[in-house]
Amino acid sequence: MRKKINNIVSAMLAVLAVGACDLSPEIELSMTLEDVTTTYNNTMARAAAVYMYLPNGLSYIGGDAMLASACDEAEHTNEGNSIQLFNTGAWSQLSNPDDAWTRCFNGIYAANLYLENCDDVNLDYLKYDSDESVQAQYELYVANLERAKYEVRFLRAFYYFELIERYGAVPVMEKTYDVADEAEYRSLPRTPLADCFSFIVRECDEVADFLPARYGSDESGRATKGAALALKSRALLYAASDLYHDASWAGGYSNPEFISIRDTDEVYVGKDAATGEARMVSGGDRAALWDAAAQAAKAVIDLTDARYTLLTTYSDIFLTAATSMETILCRRIGNSTYFESSNYSIGFDGGNSGTTPSQNLVDAFEMTNGSTFDWNNPDMAADPYTDRDPRLGYAIITNNSTFKDRTMEIYSGGLDGEGITHATRTGYYLKKYVDPNVDLVQNRGTNHSWIIFRFAEMYLNYAEAMNEAYGPNDNHGYGLTAIDAINRIRQRIGVSMPAVPTSVSQEGFRDKVRNERRVEFCFEGHRMFDVRRWMIAEETLGTPLRGVSVTQASLGSFTYTPINVENRVFQSKMYFYPIPQTDQQIAGWVQNPLW
Repeated sequence: MRKKINNIVSAMLAVLAVGACDLSPEIELSMTLEDVTTTYNNTMARAAAVYMYLPNGLSYIGGDAMLASACDEAEHTNEGNSIQLFNTGAWSQLSNPDDAWTRCFNGIYAANLYLENCDDVNLDYLKYDSDESVQAQYELYVANLERAKYEVRFLRAFYYFELIERYGAVPVMEKTYDVADEAEYRSLPRTPLADCFSFIVRECDEVADFLPARYGSDESGRATKGAALALKSRALLYAASDLYHDASWAGGYSNPEFISIRDTDEVYVGKDAATGEARMVSGGDRAALWDAAAQAAKAVIDLTDARYTLLTTYSDIFLTAATSMETILCRRIGNSTYFESSNYSIGFDGGNSGTTPSQNLVDAFEMTNGSTFDWNNPDMAADPYTDRDPRLGYAIITNNSTFKDRTMEIYSGGLDGEGITHATRTGYYLKKYVDPNVDLVQNRGTNHSWIIFRFAEMYLNYAEAMNEAYGPNDNHGYGLTAIDAINRIRQRIGVSMPAVPTSVSQEGFRDKVRNERRVEFCFEGHRMFDVRRWMIAEETLGTPLRGVSVTQASLGSFTYTPINVENRVFQSKMYFYPIPQTDQQIAGWVQNPLW
């Protein structure tokens, strides 16, 4: 019991220290178990503490690296950062830079511990006071406590998703276990993958209607109905995807139920609209799974009470994430200069270059006429950043562009270019999420938030799922085709890219929507897992990371030459992370394939 009290107190104090979600009321530092579980303030603080395990993608690996540098989006300038283990293939069950296992299971433990005693709060001192104002306060406290249960259940489901996208099947626990008790730990089997997905989707369905559509701006970052439905959308999109139905890469793995949904399995996809009964879909019916994923995304698109919208200024999405009407859920991180210090060019005082975008990614941004950029076209090669998708300029700093009121000199001998220690090796710097108004010299920072779900994802989830289920032009009675959905993203004000034509084939649209996700969500943590679920990681993560070498021919005139920056390694076993060896050995679980 002492261990549980310590865990509760540690989580509460940590959340107070970082101000997660701005939800934590003040608590006393000297507490008994009764204080922790029976008082309103402390119980609400424990609920808020469960949010502390949400990912901070701005400094996810080694304190300053984004997951973008573990895939074909970027190279991290600090070669000593542990994220390089992903790129060299040197990670393993003994050394994994992305310790989501510990983070998420700690979050699940905190959630289960909260749910086990959140009903112990004593409000009798309010309940039996006849004063109207006191009764109003009592009703507010009761409502807050009831809603907090559903917030915590949502968070637990999210942490489970974070695990299964990395590890495949994991043990689904709905109560706390003492991992120090080896016998109890060994009693926890890995739950088959189909059942893991079913648990997440069912939890989303059960909590959605008990969560508000929107909070006030001072409480953004909390779980809403839209967040629950967005998680359901993402989970079902993954459940329908190739990786979760193909175990052929796993070399005859003895437990395919841990890495794939078998044809004989069933997945819960929601409630039947007519009967309200649970709707189960056979694992072998991929079309039905894609249809369920499309319906789940459409439910968020149609959630009018949440008032979600696509912002017209792309950069505002990331600089005002906590209050943006495009944000469905974010982690509020607080005011600081650390992200800009990590990612400003070395040419700025205090800058460390950090996450530097790759040529692989830059080449994915189309020309403004919708054609593909081609280095073999002399005109394009001579002027590679003119007439490109506007999102390129919002997300990536290119040579001779303007940032922080000066022209960027990302050429050999320039202020930001080759020849300077810790300058970019790719020829680019990060712009998305980076606030140009931060002053590192004066230590004047800005508020940061990491977006976990945003409205644009729902359109692209829908577009992908509808195309796989029905092709690009059939709306199947849902009022929106796959082409309609992708064009909502491409043609919103501020982007205005050409519409995808209705003549496109299903295969051609598949390529379009995958590329659209690549450019729309760059540096947002999607790419590393998208290429895995599409099973194209060998050709994307296992090929050289490229950059560009820039030389100044004359004042204002430059020559651009594509270069290989780094050879990257991807092996089939890397489709899923290995279970950490200590846990795997103690619990006796079968390790993931080929590790």
